[in-house]
Amino acid sequence: MAAPRDRVAHLLRQLQRAACQCPSHSHTYSQAPGLSPSGKTTDYAFEMAVSNIRYGAGVTKEVGMDLQNMGAKNVCLMTDKNLSQLPPVQTVMDSFVKNGINFKVYDNVRVEPTDRSFLEAIEFARRGAFDAYVAMGGGSTIDTCKAANLYASSPDSDFLDYVNAPIGKGKPVTVPLKPLIAVPTTSGTGSETTGVAIFDYERLKVKTGIASRAIKPTLGLIDPLHTLYMPERVIANSGFDVLCHALESYTALPYHMRSPCPANPISRPAYQGGNPISDIWAVHALRIVAKYLKRAVRNPDDLEARSNMHLASAFAGIGFGNAGVHLCHGMSYPISGLVKTYKAKDYNVDHPLVPHGLSVVLTSPAVFTFTAQMSPEHHLEMAEILGADTRTARIPDAGPVLADTLRKFLFDLDVDDGLAAIGYSKADIPALVKGTLPQERVTKLAPRPQSEEDLSALFEASMKL
Repeated sequence: MAAPRDRVAHLLRQLQRAACQCPSHSHTYSQAPGLSPSGKTTDYAFEMAVSNIRYGAGVTKEVGMDLQNMGAKNVCLMTDKNLSQLPPVQTVMDSFVKNGINFKVYDNVRVEPTDRSFLEAIEFARRGAFDAYVAMGGGSTIDTCKAANLYASSPDSDFLDYVNAPIGKGKPVTVPLKPLIAVPTTSGTGSETTGVAIFDYERLKVKTGIASRAIKPTLGLIDPLHTLYMPERVIANSGFDVLCHALESYTALPYHMRSPCPANPISRPAYQGGNPISDIWAVHALRIVAKYLKRAVRNPDDLEARSNMHLASAFAGIGFGNAGVHLCHGMSYPISGLVKTYKAKDYNVDHPLVPHGLSVVLTSPAVFTFTAQMSPEHHLEMAEILGADTRTARIPDAGPVLADTLRKFLFDLDVDDGLAAIGYSKADIPALVKGTLPQERVTKLAPRPQSEEDLSALFEASMKL
C-alpha cells in the first residue's frame, strides 16, 4: 500500500517545486496594473454584475406578484421530474394561480444537462413564445432555463454561436432577453446570481457552457425552506461546489494580469480574474461553509445550517460569477463528462452521474498544492478559515497545509476517496487531460500556468485523496 501513496507524495512535491522563476510568477502577485486601454495587453478594469436577490423563508409565494408586476402574460415554469412532484413547485404554481398568471410547465430538465437536453428545452421555449420564465431547481434547471431564454430570444442563431470558444464561437449576446426568475432549491451552484450556463457537449464528451452577463436571471428568490427537501449527499456535493467556488475565485489570477485587454467593454468576460470585491464574497462564503456545511449534511432538520448554506451559495456565486474559477472546475468537466458507471447516492436519475460538486472537489488538494506558491498568503488564510492552526506555518508550506486541511474536512463529510473511487484509473488520465485542454475560459484563470504534464500529474495525484 505504501508505493501508491509515495508516488502521490512525490508528484505533489514535484508540482510544488516546479515553479516558474520569471518575474511575473516567482513571487506573490505584484504585477503593476496596466497603463491605459489603448495598446494594453492585460486588462486594467473589472466590473460587478449580479442578479437582484431576495432572501427569506417563504419568499417563493411572492413569485406570482413579481410576474404580475412585470406584466407577464405567458410564463414558462422549468423544473425537473423529481422536483415537479414536491411541495416547492406546488408553491410556485399556487402563486401563479392566485395572481392570474397563465403558465406552462417544462419538467424535462436533465440533471447535468447536455447540448441535446438544452436543445429540447430551447425548442419548447420557441414554440411557447413566452414573455417570462421561472426556473425552479438546482443549477441544471436554472442553466437550462437561461439557455432556453437566450435562444428563444435569438431564433436565428446557431447553437454554437454563443457557446464558449474554442468549442463554440463565443459571440457576445446583443439581443434583449425576457425576464427570468430563478428559485434555487439546492445550495451549490449559485446559478441564480450568474450569467453562466454549463452543459455536456456530447460529441466531444466535454463540459462547456455559455458565459454572458446578459443571461443572468432578473431576480433570484432564495427561500431556505426548499433546502429541507435535499437528501444528505445532495447537500454535501452541493456544499463542495460552494467550497470550491470560494477557494478558486479567491486564488484566481488577478484581473489586471488577465489577457487580452478587451477592445470593447462588451468583450470583457464574466470571469475576469480575482478582484477586491469578489474576494470579500469568497472569504465570507468560505467562513459560512466552515461553520455550517457539516451541520447541514448531518441533520436534515437543521434549518439554521441549511439556510446559511443557501446564502453561502449565493455569496460564492457573486464572487466567482465576477472573478471566475480555475483548475478544480476546468478539470471537473471531463471527470463528469467521461463518467462510466458511477451513480451517486441520493440522486434519482436514470444515467451514470458524477455530481458536479463531487467532480470539482476531488482534485482540490492536488490543485491547491500546485497553485499555492503564487499567493501563499491567500492559501494559508483559507486553511485557517477551514480550521488549520497556521500560526507556525511557513510560506513554502502553504500548499501542503491547505491540502491537508481540505482532506480532513472532506473525509469528515464521507467524500469518495479520489477519482479511483468513482471509476477512473491511471489509464484514463490522457482522456481526462484531453477533456481539460478546451476549458481555457477557466484554466487560464489559474494563478499558475500549467502544461499537459502538469495536468497529468494533478489527475494522478487525485486518484486517491
